[in-house]
Amino acid sequence: MDTKTIFMAFFIINTLVSCVYPCLGQEDVDDKPLVNPAEFDTLDALSPASQEYNIYMLENLSPKHKTYLGTCADKMGPSGISECNEDVLSEILTNKPVSRECCLMVVRAGKECYMEIRKFMFRLYQLKRFASQVSFKTNEVWNRCSAEVESPSSSHDHMI
Repeated sequence: MDTKTIFMAFFIINTLVSCVYPCLGQEDVDDKPLVNPAEFDTLDALSPASQEYNIYMLENLSPKHKTYLGTCADKMGPSGISECNEDVLSEILTNKPVSRECCLMVVRAGKECYMEIRKFMFRLYQLKRFASQVSFKTNEVWNRCSAEVESPSSSHDHMI
């Protein structure tokens, strides 16, 4: 075998392995926060242009989708959408785990609502730059919360 044949065989095997096991070809970034926790509170700073973007985006949501998102927010409870929403964003972006109470609100809303609220949040101007990076972490937060809430050792199982 010549060097060219060996290189081609190595290249083909490497390509096939990376297709079957994509995580082998990527740096493990899941544990790294997308945002430095010290900078998390600055994410909600809005300029006039970013406010206009958010207003435009909201105005262009269908009335049916706005109603659906409102219903989802209601399912989380009165404090859920404000306090818990920020905590969930913090876990997704900085890896700071949400409280059990917040997990209860998330699970109470249901996975579909949780996912739709996250999709909406990451369309907002100040968060849209993370949209392509948060899908895995969004699911991870859901899975952790639902496992925590549904765990038999929980003393609050009947709260949802």
